Amino acid sequence: MTSPRKTTRAKILVIDIGGSHVKCLLSGEATRRRFSSGPGLTPQQMVQGVLDLAADWHFDVISIGYPGVVRQGAPAREPRHLAPGWVGFDFEAAFGRPVRIVNDAAMQALGGYRGGKMLFLGLGTGLGSALIVDGHIVAMELGHLRRSRRHDYEDLLGKRGCKRLGKRKWRRKVHAVVGGFSAALLPDEIVVGGGQADRLKELPPRTRRGSNADALLGGFRLWDESLPTPSANTYKDLT
Repeated sequence: MTSPRKTTRAKILVIDIGGSHVKCLLSGEATRRRFSSGPGLTPQQMVQGVLDLAADWHFDVISIGYPGVVRQGAPAREPRHLAPGWVGFDFEAAFGRPVRIVNDAAMQALGGYRGGKMLFLGLGTGLGSALIVDGHIVAMELGHLRRSRRHDYEDLLGKRGCKRLGKRKWRRKVHAVVGGFSAALLPDEIVVGGGQADRLKELPPRTRRGSNADALLGGFRLWDESLPTPSANTYKDLT
């Protein structure tokens, strides 16, 4: 994990970009704000939506969780579930603030990290994934691995897969895939998060459920590593 600059007194705005909503939280606040995203959302619209939403918030630096591949702190591929135009977009110029960008799954993984080797799987619109080894983030795209000739793991475990398979069969697939990833990557623990995780009645072995607060805390940790793992009551409006 890159060593952050000493900005513990700075006000940090965290932006978590998802396929259904863009969520924002300012350090020192307890309630997040959000607006709808979707396949028509451009980066310009995202920036304007955040600025409108946070008009009464003062912030010094920004963390962004981006739903796609990030290299050297910038989007490297267009997102699958949003409009194009993200690669090459100048977020610092648009916001007028220093910006740090990581993959959204990596940001959520960082927020829930407790040590050792942890695999994060985000069950949402698609399938997010990240591995953290002794504090070092390894962004992954396990969702793009082929499961069959017609489907990859994102098609299987994301929102479309749950709708196509039905909850009972989808749950069995989740357990099977998590077991396969565990056998291949040998993590100390697995954290399952994302909106679809609530559909699981039981979790696979050595797996814990991620908190809704993890992505936002991960954004704060991009600037301040000293922040502790949050309790269940850290934020009060994260459902």
